[in-house]
Amino acid sequence: MTQDATSNPVANANIQAVFGSQFDTALKLRSSTASERIAKIRKLRDAVLARTESLYEAAYADFRKPPGEVDMAELLPVCAEANDAIRHLKKWMKPVGVWPTLLTAGTRSQVQYQPRGRCLIISPWNYPVNLTFGPLISAIAAGNTVIVKPSEMTPHLSAWISTIIQEVFTPDEIAVFQGEADVAQTLLNLPFDHIFFTGSPGIGKVVMAAAAKHLASVTLELGGKSPTVIDASADIPMAAQNVMWAKYANAGQTCIAPDHVYVHENVKDQWVAACRTVLEKAYGKTLDEQRSSPHLAHIVNARHTARVQGLLHDATAQGARVLIGGGVAQADCFVAPTLLDGIPAGARIMQEEIFGPLLPVIAYTDLDQVIADINAGPKPLALYIYSRTKANIQRVLTQTSSGGVCVNHALVHFLHGRLPFGGVNNSGLGSAHGHYGFKAFSHERAVVRTQFSLATALLTAGEVRPAIRTMLKSAFKWI
Repeated sequence: MTQDATSNPVANANIQAVFGSQFDTALKLRSSTASERIAKIRKLRDAVLARTESLYEAAYADFRKPPGEVDMAELLPVCAEANDAIRHLKKWMKPVGVWPTLLTAGTRSQVQYQPRGRCLIISPWNYPVNLTFGPLISAIAAGNTVIVKPSEMTPHLSAWISTIIQEVFTPDEIAVFQGEADVAQTLLNLPFDHIFFTGSPGIGKVVMAAAAKHLASVTLELGGKSPTVIDASADIPMAAQNVMWAKYANAGQTCIAPDHVYVHENVKDQWVAACRTVLEKAYGKTLDEQRSSPHLAHIVNARHTARVQGLLHDATAQGARVLIGGGVAQADCFVAPTLLDGIPAGARIMQEEIFGPLLPVIAYTDLDQVIADINAGPKPLALYIYSRTKANIQRVLTQTSSGGVCVNHALVHFLHGRLPFGGVNNSGLGSAHGHYGFKAFSHERAVVRTQFSLATALLTAGEVRPAIRTMLKSAFKWI
């Protein structure tokens, strides 16, 4: 069901009505079977695949996203998420047996996975299909009802998402409300059982504060300044090819894109030259060639174009040097793939998440100083290291903290459905994808069944203290 809600009382009443209708459905879904949930996931996946041509059109209309990027970053992850749930949901739903402890001898225990209930998914504009339907599949797999709030910044893609959901589900199970921030605020005022939010750390704090009013659990997929380290032993052509792809896919509007690069001064010039070759071959040499390239997405709107251009101007005004790119076509919401160096530490580009096609390059000689710089900032969502020196790789892995890490690659940990994807502290709370996504939308319920009377006898009034003393003595002997 699609609703265009505003702050008016009628629209708010509509949201309240749909939220209320999902209460009884959520209770019924507690006893839904794996086969029933799988059928819904399969139907959703097939509806997405049946409308790929209109998806390409919507993605191009919103920010000229190339069809290849739509396939790789929107369709493929959603289909992989759906197929993983279809294959493994029966196993995920099975209660997990737990051995009794000495104190609970005579009992049989297990962890059961129970739906959280009514859930809210607030999805972003940069990968709308992927970051809406991915968590939605997890929520369905876990047996929940859901209200989805897609981003108003990509209206064509949000409309496409709404069409799919309306085609597959009834609003008492899955509903969509489109609109501005007031719609999101109206939804956040409701007592959802779980909220899954993808977006900036600043808005993530707002979501978490709203959830706290109802003691709702949250999964927050946020962002931050994800660093990349390229040491002197790295495969330079590979590091250039890989980082250029990871940075400039979706015009850098990716939460796990490399935000800045620490490259050893002995290989910096070689790496920059390799980057230039990669960019010119992939997108063209001039601003006009790059602006018309079918392989480069544009910035989502004029406001964000001005924001990215402001970061560039602030950096160059403080002495930063443009190594590659630097061109901006405001009318087309286009910023060329750009590499910068010599950036002062106080420049905005070194303080704010860039979320655009600007890449600061920082020469280094001391890996310990790089690690100290990384640890001095908030924990990032991702960290990338390119090296053929095991000791250097291990130092970075053990002495830093981040949501995820790729060694000699970037972004691919997001595509690995058997790994938890998520941040840490400022970059997020909780995990998504596959079994981890299923558990994010599930309550792990402890269930204990008494099989014979030993436990009861030991804990009967008058027997408690002697029984505990006996157990403590035994336990101390085992330690």
